[in-house]
Amino acid sequence: MRTLVRSVQHAVPLSAVTAGLIAVLVGVTSSAAIVFTAAEAAGASPGQIASWMLALGVGMAVTCVGLSLRYRAPVVTAWSTPGAALLAVGLDGVSMSQAVGAFLFSAALITLSGVTGWFERVMDRIPVPLAAGLLAGVLLQFGIGLFTSMEGDFAVVFAMFVAYLLCRRWLPRYAVLLSLLTGGVVAAAQGSLRLGSVDLALASPEFVAPEFSWQVLVSVGLPLFVVTMASQNLPGVAVLRGDGYRVPISPVIGWTGATNLVLAPFGCYGMNLAAITAAICTGPQAHPDRERRYLAGVWAGVFYLCVGLFGATVASLLATLPSTLVLAIAGLGLLGTIGGSLASAVSDEGSREAAVVTFLATASGFTLFGVGSAFWGLLAGVLTLLVTRSYRAGAENS
Repeated sequence: MRTLVRSVQHAVPLSAVTAGLIAVLVGVTSSAAIVFTAAEAAGASPGQIASWMLALGVGMAVTCVGLSLRYRAPVVTAWSTPGAALLAVGLDGVSMSQAVGAFLFSAALITLSGVTGWFERVMDRIPVPLAAGLLAGVLLQFGIGLFTSMEGDFAVVFAMFVAYLLCRRWLPRYAVLLSLLTGGVVAAAQGSLRLGSVDLALASPEFVAPEFSWQVLVSVGLPLFVVTMASQNLPGVAVLRGDGYRVPISPVIGWTGATNLVLAPFGCYGMNLAAITAAICTGPQAHPDRERRYLAGVWAGVFYLCVGLFGATVASLLATLPSTLVLAIAGLGLLGTIGGSLASAVSDEGSREAAVVTFLATASGFTLFGVGSAFWGLLAGVLTLLVTRSYRAGAENS
């Protein structure tokens, strides 16, 4: 019996399952509403909206599970949140068939990026401190959100924070899980958690034949590709490399694009490497043994599949969870990753200033031409590094 229990614990470590669950919880609650808005902008019916969630859930399940097992690393994928925001505006007046055509066009470009390997070649040239500063800037809002959320619901968030600290002292492997349970208990006692109002219903796929309009391809498909690569895949690679996972990026990008191609007619609009949710699965809170953290990516895929299958119930579920609880658990789950990223960013004196510029510009949330701060922060950091290195070289030679 003890052998069986140990075997189950080895295959299904609670910390990895918890990390996968929290990653999905944070990912869905933070952006599912934007996905619904984007689908409605294209005139999607309730059945088609559910099909979007099903296609996205299946796509993320296949890529999370398949890629994590293949590379023995916590490869977590996600839908493009900036892409959904772009679609919520860009799909107004566009038919569903034209929208699907734009999804296919964007997915084909992402697949091509993986096949040609150009994206990985660019990433290989980025110094580690700059990538760490990028990651810290992306995650900073969630660390701050842990404390700003106390203003909205002090009892829930403070109870979670205290539970986390106590568990970090005596039960470090279960600190995030037990703080989540503590928050749920306090929220239920307050009456702000109403799980009884959730209606369970399975989603079914609805195929939409694509229609290719060059205007829609240029105005929607191309920006969707740019936003997905610059604002999502770029920090996603930084997360993996920041925690020491040298996963071959080109095949990973290629598989996300190819999966998107297959599922686009059912509503899969944009798949990419996750950044924020991936950081929950790549850090020590997912598993003390970094070689076993790939299981967190696998379990994230399992939970994403559940989200997809019950896509029609996601909206009602979101309404039951206090936003402060989600913000708090995200902040607690990312504390270790934020600390490690900051330490790595400033470890090299020669690139410290450039890393700080990358961190600050990324954390600012600055957006230009529809491209998020992750891209511009990295660009600012690279420019700073090039200029300061040239200055130092000139000063030394003079």
